[in-house]
Amino acid sequence: MSAETWAIARFTVLMASLATLLVLPPAIAVGWVLARRQFPGKALLETLVSLPLVLPPVASGLLLLWFFGRRSPVGQALDAAGVEIIFTWKAVVIAMAVISFPLVARSVRAGIEQVDRRYEQIAATLGAGTFRILRTITLPLAAKGIAAGAVLGFSRALGEFGATIMIAGAIPGQTRTLAVGIYTLVEIGREDEAWVLVAVSALLAFGAIYLSNYLLDRKGAV
Repeated sequence: MSAETWAIARFTVLMASLATLLVLPPAIAVGWVLARRQFPGKALLETLVSLPLVLPPVASGLLLLWFFGRRSPVGQALDAAGVEIIFTWKAVVIAMAVISFPLVARSVRAGIEQVDRRYEQIAATLGAGTFRILRTITLPLAAKGIAAGAVLGFSRALGEFGATIMIAGAIPGQTRTLAVGIYTLVEIGREDEAWVLVAVSALLAFGAIYLSNYLLDRKGAV
């Protein structure tokens, strides 16, 4: 395996790991809200959370490109602060995070919904507040489901292509991930090297999905 392949694999794993860490806090918050709260507009929130799952990734990438571009208020503010997002490693992380967020949030919700609410109700009668109940009861009991969701989101981030190519491009050594690398190598006729990246991608994805399924099975067996 060439040094370039190792570099692309390491970069992709690092970016996917950062994206997963970035996604976890909001995914846990949204998953808890959807699992434990009833409020007007809940269906709308569920739809917005799931939207990246059905929207073409290139469309998500185009939206991100506009959002962080200089024509948007956010892009102008970032530009004024000297912060570059587009066509940098930060854009790779953001693209991966946006695409993987729905999977993590849905898994967190499912994990929390399986927690017996009687434990939370007992804690509430003893004077525990909402945050304390979440921190000491709900999240620990749903931990395996949350972990499985995080691994599933990580595996999705590993294979992200459409949004990444739109907002980050395919800059060698800077924004080229496994998926982008496969596309680029095939495009320039280096198919043998592309197959190596396919093999690496398959191994990483298999390991991540196997771990996610293992955690879910263990959760069901407890």
